[in-house]
Amino acid sequence: MEFQNISLITGYHAHVYFDESTCDRATALCEEAGKLFSVRVGRVHRKPVGPHPCWSCQLAFDREQHADLLSWLALNRQGLIVLIHPLTGNDLKDHTDYAYWMGEPQALNLGVLSVNS
Repeated sequence: MEFQNISLITGYHAHVYFDESTCDRATALCEEAGKLFSVRVGRVHRKPVGPHPCWSCQLAFDREQHADLLSWLALNRQGLIVLIHPLTGNDLKDHTDYAYWMGEPQALNLGVLSVNS
């Protein structure tokens, strides 16, 4: 069995999924995460973007912020679905093999991802 070294992880993304009825909740969640944890808050996409099948907002963060941010999201996501994945340079594996979910996993549009980016 081959094990990967965690030094491959250069950061993380958490994608908060929402729809029209939960947009305000998702926006408030992402803005609060940005304030509390100094994470980079991406645009609020009101359409599917990239591999994401839903409207979404991205939180970009470092390995050092992982435990605290994800603990906070677990307690405060209020039913929103969140995809969390590392950044290793392999978009496909990052969004599949290495990813995990808070809430119901969603089918991603994997055809837009590269194996090595």
